[in-house]
Amino acid sequence: MRFKNVFNIIGPSMVGPSSSHTAGAARLGRAARQLLGELPEHADIILYGSFAETYWGHGTDLALVGGLLDYSTDDPRLPDAAEIADEQGMTIQFEKGSGNYPHPNFVRLRLKCGEQQAELAGASIGGGNIEIHELNGFDVKGSGQYPTLVVEHMDSKGVLADITRTLSEGELNIGFMDVDRKSRSGEAMTLIELDGIPSAAVLKQIEALTHVTRAVVIDLD
Repeated sequence: MRFKNVFNIIGPSMVGPSSSHTAGAARLGRAARQLLGELPEHADIILYGSFAETYWGHGTDLALVGGLLDYSTDDPRLPDAAEIADEQGMTIQFEKGSGNYPHPNFVRLRLKCGEQQAELAGASIGGGNIEIHELNGFDVKGSGQYPTLVVEHMDSKGVLADITRTLSEGELNIGFMDVDRKSRSGEAMTLIELDGIPSAAVLKQIEALTHVTRAVVIDLD
């Protein structure tokens, strides 16, 4: 990873004790919450590596739940996140994962609210920074450092051109883009990191595009 400033090394303003085990975890939980688009009714949280071995002592569990409540890394409510989630009717199941995983601080979050579901897999890589490895079963990568547009669509000719043209017309600059598809002409996902936040009007235009099924913004700042 390329460090862009000193805060990438020392970490963000946060409720401790650890930038990787708490700040990064909170950002991963918050990204998953924003992918779902609402407060989860239930969350399955599968922890791997160091996360699985030390999450209780480092407050990783509270940070992840705080993120699911859409709390930022310095929100004073983070230590009480489990109680607040319970008061709001959220049920949470923690478990230790097995098998291969790409980073010692790795987590998979599976969220449900009514018929809506979302799944995020990612890592906390230090200094409060994260890496998104997977969204809703699609192999798409993101850093969480910039406003991130996630578009679910069919794999069809011209879809990406329509999306990027709409962003350009909305005066939004693309910094990074990743695309994955489940099959040719099947379901696909495009992740786009932007230099600005798409307006509600731009988001509505993208959702109205032919072959687009859903568009959501993840903004951790």
